[in-house]
Amino acid sequence: MSDRDLESPMSAGGDAAIPLIIQAPDEVADTSAWFASQRDSIDDALLRHGALLFRGFPVTDEHAFDEVAGCLFDERLAYVYRSTPRTSVGKNIYTTTEYPAEAHIPLHNENAYQRDWPLRLAFCCLQVAETGGQTPLADTTRVTEGLPGPIVDRFRERGVMYVRNYYEYLDLPWQTVFQTEDKAEMEAFCEARDIEVQWKPDGQLRTVQRAQALATHPRNGRELWFNQAHLFHVSALDTDTRSALTGLFEEEDLPRNAFYGDGTAIAESDLAEIRGAFEREKVIFDWQPGDVLLLDNMQVSHGRTPFTGQRRVLAALGEACSAHV
Repeated sequence: MSDRDLESPMSAGGDAAIPLIIQAPDEVADTSAWFASQRDSIDDALLRHGALLFRGFPVTDEHAFDEVAGCLFDERLAYVYRSTPRTSVGKNIYTTTEYPAEAHIPLHNENAYQRDWPLRLAFCCLQVAETGGQTPLADTTRVTEGLPGPIVDRFRERGVMYVRNYYEYLDLPWQTVFQTEDKAEMEAFCEARDIEVQWKPDGQLRTVQRAQALATHPRNGRELWFNQAHLFHVSALDTDTRSALTGLFEEEDLPRNAFYGDGTAIAESDLAEIRGAFEREKVIFDWQPGDVLLLDNMQVSHGRTPFTGQRRVLAALGEACSAHV
């Protein structure tokens, strides 16, 4: 992979922006062999740029994406302790979040609500939506730098506490989140990850986990904003949904919510600042069939725009990273 294979799209302000586009060379006969042979160059480019878009390769189905993902990851991860609905289409290959097409998915870093997360994400577009359906990206380093210092300091000092209440027909039931029907297995999973399990008098499950607000990248040493308080907090809901849920539940019984790690409330004005920091760095590109997008999950956040028509984008998670060490 040489410099001539690389190009960067432009942001709205005219600066070079993510993702870095890598066009398929004309002479590629074996896609998997090419990715395997270029692994060192890909690793270097990913660390520098945070997001690489491989375009023009014949990645046309789940099997082809599985082979490419195997070349991009040293380790493939299962999606457990889920926060969104997805369907498995192969061994640790999943659909992207199955929210309604009209829903907007805010920018976020994958599994940043956990103390264990994938360092890499790969996406593959098999079918482009009729309209919309892009996967916006944002440089997390720039997001971190764009946040007011007092907000960063408060989050760094206190961390984030995620509270989830599991209901059979609202949000995700615990059996889906933990990918098991066995309570003992679920409880063992939680104990190993310092997730507090509470069985309420009505038999419903509540979990509480305190996690990082910022994390240090293991390869470049940068301290980065890395949490999902802005997604889990009740203020992330639209007005009608929030009103309906707060009319049904006490605050501690909402399907999901976020607090500082000491249990105190996060100011909604701070969360609005955080969402604004992500939005200011948002870059949007249009998918093409066969595109493979590789992200450094700590350096680049992602989301989804609403869409019409059919859209099929797959995802794979790789290379475990943890705040435990």
